[in-house]
Amino acid sequence: MARFSYSRWDGTQVGFDMGADEAFAEINDELLTHGDLNQALQRLLQRGFSDRNGERVQGMRELLERLRQRRREMLEQNDLGGVYEDVAQRLREVLDMERAGIDELAQRAKDSGDQRRAEIAEQAAAERRMELDLLPPDLAGQVQALQERDWTSAEAQAKFEELMDQLRSELMQSHFNQMAGAMSDVSPEALQRTKDMFNELNRMLEKRQAGEDTEGDFARFMDNFGDFFPGSPETLDELLEQMAQQMAAMQAMLNSMSPEQRAQLQGLSEALMEDMDLRWQVDRLSANLRQAFPQAGWGRQYDFSGQDPMGMADAAGLMNALGDMDQLENLMTTAGSPGALADVDLDQAAQMLGPDAARSLEALANVVKQLRDAGLIDQREGRLELTARGVRRIGQNALSDLFSKLVKDRMGRHPVERLGIGHERTYETKTYEWGDPFNLSIERTVRNALARAGQGTPVRLSPDDFEVERTESLTRTSTVLMVDLSLSMPMRDNFLAAKKTAMALHALISSQYPTDYLGIVGFGEYAREIKAEQLPEASWDYTYGTNMQHALMLARRMLARQGGTKQVIMITDGEPTAHIPPGSSEAFFSYPPAAETIQATLSEVQRCTKDGITINTFMLDATGYLKNFVDHMTRMNRGRAFYTTPESLGDYVLVDFLESKRVARGGKRRRTA
Repeated sequence: MARFSYSRWDGTQVGFDMGADEAFAEINDELLTHGDLNQALQRLLQRGFSDRNGERVQGMRELLERLRQRRREMLEQNDLGGVYEDVAQRLREVLDMERAGIDELAQRAKDSGDQRRAEIAEQAAAERRMELDLLPPDLAGQVQALQERDWTSAEAQAKFEELMDQLRSELMQSHFNQMAGAMSDVSPEALQRTKDMFNELNRMLEKRQAGEDTEGDFARFMDNFGDFFPGSPETLDELLEQMAQQMAAMQAMLNSMSPEQRAQLQGLSEALMEDMDLRWQVDRLSANLRQAFPQAGWGRQYDFSGQDPMGMADAAGLMNALGDMDQLENLMTTAGSPGALADVDLDQAAQMLGPDAARSLEALANVVKQLRDAGLIDQREGRLELTARGVRRIGQNALSDLFSKLVKDRMGRHPVERLGIGHERTYETKTYEWGDPFNLSIERTVRNALARAGQGTPVRLSPDDFEVERTESLTRTSTVLMVDLSLSMPMRDNFLAAKKTAMALHALISSQYPTDYLGIVGFGEYAREIKAEQLPEASWDYTYGTNMQHALMLARRMLARQGGTKQVIMITDGEPTAHIPPGSSEAFFSYPPAAETIQATLSEVQRCTKDGITINTFMLDATGYLKNFVDHMTRMNRGRAFYTTPESLGDYVLVDFLESKRVARGGKRRRTA
């Protein structure tokens, strides 16, 4: 039987509730503004986001500051000089025990009542005290001298040997971390096996550096010496990288010490590793690892300013933690997209930054995978790109945003009448989606409810049960959307609103009016056709000029191939300042607008009017000159002009488009103020 345990919820037991749709919505505006999916993902990575439950996913800026603050706290708390002082203090305790043993020996002789014995014992005690007084001042010298000492106190000797074993273990821990346990045995046989292991490891490393195959050597090495490596590395590179990181951390500790402290610790290390061949093998390994992994951080050093002294083991552990922090910081600062965070060790990150930060890193790392699994983006030639589904989703998001505003705003002079998109039944049904005409199919809806909930009364309906009848429109509208891409649009914060409106209009027409035509023209110094799949990545022109004449000419040619009601929807924030003169392929630019530019643009308006094309203009930040020009243009063309803002642009364009469709179906035109 399965068993379960429960505990009070503390906010750490669940991950973030973040789906692909929410992640895509987070980059929607960023992508539309800059037209670069990879840049949009990188900005998302930097700033973070909130999931559907309002839980905050921290971005790289927050996490990096948290990491750096944690490192500052560690450096400001601890004193690296304690490594030296800790060993010195433990040696002083041993020497105090030895002095006490000498005093006790002399006192016992004195208490015996034998004058001769007392004199000899006192003389011997004085010599032994002098030997202690004349010990070298450095730790290494003291250790070497005491290793050869004829001890008076058995207790002090045992304490010293215990200290030496502890120091060897801590030294091995600081150099080799996980290997320390296997190297703790100092018997002659174990020592020889350790030297054999180092020799074989160095031989493989040198073969690797020479470009020779080491796969078979590594397998034999692990068979013979695998007990030295409890982490069970699967490849030689993995094993060597772990050792390089550990030895680099030890070197960073030495680099961070004062010259005196460093000399003391290095001398102590040599005294403890008294076997010359073993020391040579370790030095050889260090040199080989430096050559194989030059970026492991051999030159790192830290400025400790705290008061808490650390022992060697504590210092080694702290240096490892600081090295891990450096690696995490480097990975986070160089991550070009959320997917690059997949290599982060989340358990390690949780130890350094806390479980909430680790969950944020995991959520950020999963963003790209979620978007790829949902079919919204894909990787092509090493670069992430939008799929066709992703392009459609951007339009749907923009359309949903605008329609949700309409529900709240209910703009007075643009009523939205839910009359449906046509009046001819096709005798087909579809699942109801928001924005569909509510031509409810009662039969299909009730059947869905019964299939979901079973028989019986009352029949309770859910929104998921609704099916509506499809209708088809008897009118076809051909539209070209002209979007101003001149430099003034982003400078005045109008670009995003215009692009989002274009995406929303494309989504509306392609989903609700599939027989309609929508073309898109972007214009700055020159005009160009923009395919729907290119629209998300379209950006503004870094040149001056608003060439309405060229854009209208291109729109007119595109509509010449289409039928039905023809219209141009123009979104702009500036008057015409460029045109292409007859017989030339180069644009002429002038600000303030030249008379010939105005005339060339109005001539193109006249041609559109002659071809039955209505021009409706939506002006953002309209100047007096632009208003005068557009008023003149609308009188010629009998189109309409709207003076709007970025916040209401989408409302005006979509509602006007829907109103035009409604009027066309009704057979009469209703003027809008």
